[in-house]
Amino acid sequence: MIYSMTGYAARTCTVKGGALHIELKSVNSRYLDCQFRVCDELRMSEPALRELINAHISRGKVECRVNYVSTVGNNAQSSLNGDLLERLRAFDAQVRSVMPLAVPLAVNDVLHWPGIFGDDSVDGDALSSACLALAGEALGDFTASRAREGAKLTGVILERMACMRLLLRDVGPRIPAAQAAFNEKLRQRLLDAVDSAADERIRQEVAVFAARIDVAEELARLATHLDEVARVLTTGGASGKRLDFLMQELNREANTLASKSLVAEVSQTAIELKLLIEQMREQVQNLE
Repeated sequence: MIYSMTGYAARTCTVKGGALHIELKSVNSRYLDCQFRVCDELRMSEPALRELINAHISRGKVECRVNYVSTVGNNAQSSLNGDLLERLRAFDAQVRSVMPLAVPLAVNDVLHWPGIFGDDSVDGDALSSACLALAGEALGDFTASRAREGAKLTGVILERMACMRLLLRDVGPRIPAAQAAFNEKLRQRLLDAVDSAADERIRQEVAVFAARIDVAEELARLATHLDEVARVLTTGGASGKRLDFLMQELNREANTLASKSLVAEVSQTAIELKLLIEQMREQVQNLE
């Protein structure tokens, strides 16, 4: 399967004491570039997340966001931790007995004190396990989105390839007759310009020139490169760099075809081929 480098996925799950949210998105990049924005509670999970992503993705600029939102105490304002509240009062009184100018604890300070609404501690191991499990699910969605995009891009490339094959099929049979007519015109011009030249010598010069402008080899290589593109698309996997190289080879052959052509039909075909190759190259640059 061919994968695009563009993708997006997001997953959320409820865990003990809060909720986890993971978001994955990627764009084109020459290499694999992973960037992480992980909350403090899950900072220790970043290496495992990186390893998980590297195992599934080989190319693209990937951004991974992980957030944890605690829900402990959201609806427990009527059940303060009495023991902790009493200890805070004692500590406050003890400090001000030694330091009379110290500012007493404010209500806002007390309400934001860790554990004031109960046990809001986070089980790091359990949270990390839940994070990796959720990341696996999000990565499955993410890979699926890249596969869908890759299938669409593959369809566009195959469509352009079909157009190129039609052009090659149509222009191929017309080239020998067109070149023969051009060679005869060239021979006649040489005869008119140089009356003293031997007819055999002129035929030799025309033959040498005809060999130089023969485009059969370029047409054959274009067809061969198209077959290789089709093979790579069928094989699937991380093939973007290979396809990008093939686009360069196709463009090189099309340029040679245009430079050697002295026939209007071939010149027009070369222009259309270069346009189709450029359209394919734009799509190939989105593939992993």
